[in-house]
Amino acid sequence: MAQTGKTKPDIYEQVTRQIITCIEQGAGEWQMPWHRSGTGLNRPLNIDTNNAYRGINVVALWASAQVRGFSTGTWGTYRQWQNKGCQVRKGEKSSLVIFYKEFAVEDDNAAPDETTLETRRVARASHVFNADQVDGYEEPSTSEPVDPIVRSSTADHFVQATGADIRHGGQRAFYQSQDDFIQMPEEARFVGSETSTATESYYATMLHELTHWSGHKRRCDREFGKRFGDNAYAMEELVAELGAAFLCADLGITNEPRPDHAAYLDGWLNVLKADKKAIFTAASQAARATDFLTGLLDRDREAA
Repeated sequence: MAQTGKTKPDIYEQVTRQIITCIEQGAGEWQMPWHRSGTGLNRPLNIDTNNAYRGINVVALWASAQVRGFSTGTWGTYRQWQNKGCQVRKGEKSSLVIFYKEFAVEDDNAAPDETTLETRRVARASHVFNADQVDGYEEPSTSEPVDPIVRSSTADHFVQATGADIRHGGQRAFYQSQDDFIQMPEEARFVGSETSTATESYYATMLHELTHWSGHKRRCDREFGKRFGDNAYAMEELVAELGAAFLCADLGITNEPRPDHAAYLDGWLNVLKADKKAIFTAASQAARATDFLTGLLDRDREAA
């Protein structure tokens, strides 16, 4: 059969390239998509199901929203918008998200006289459009946010429910894995910015360190070994950054770039350019970390 010369698009490479472009565009200001006003406040939602996107799709849609200047986090396929009585405007370009389709195949290792099926997952691409790209849609009105200077009881409860050993003092924020504790400066040392109050900066940093804390061998047992080699540290920092972004979105906190954020950018870019699936791994591990931490909150509520 004659070859057409066309190759199937690599969706991992496409999504990774989209995120790399976003990082490079924002590198001069040392900000990632989830630090930008309007993109990091909420998880992207699907117009049809009203469910929040997860994992890599959160990162990809935040990145797309920043690069293209979208002001809303509501997305849907062409057909989903049509079903809502809306119309994607002519000439608008879609953004890529990924879903996994499961199918059953025969197990090659099964005995000759046995038929055993195993489940495999294959990544599939879906193309979505932002609410800013359609006609006939009005974003639902939302209540005014709580005064950001007041401490968040929701965030405080979330942090307390983890049971993490959190110590305050000094000038640096870090997780000490050997003795399994988080060190945080006093809240008074945190300063505000154009996108965050000092309190929001404090919480975002706390959630970053809690994501690190979740990776302990007694919890999520997260390690990046031979596959990433010297880049393992950059990968863990990317997981912590994504985990903090996901949690900030869930808790209604604007994420604030860490003071040492710039030092990670080159490392992240090196990892993403060398391994097209690295961002998928990082997003998956960050989602697992946030699920673990949220599970501790659920357990605390059940015990109350």
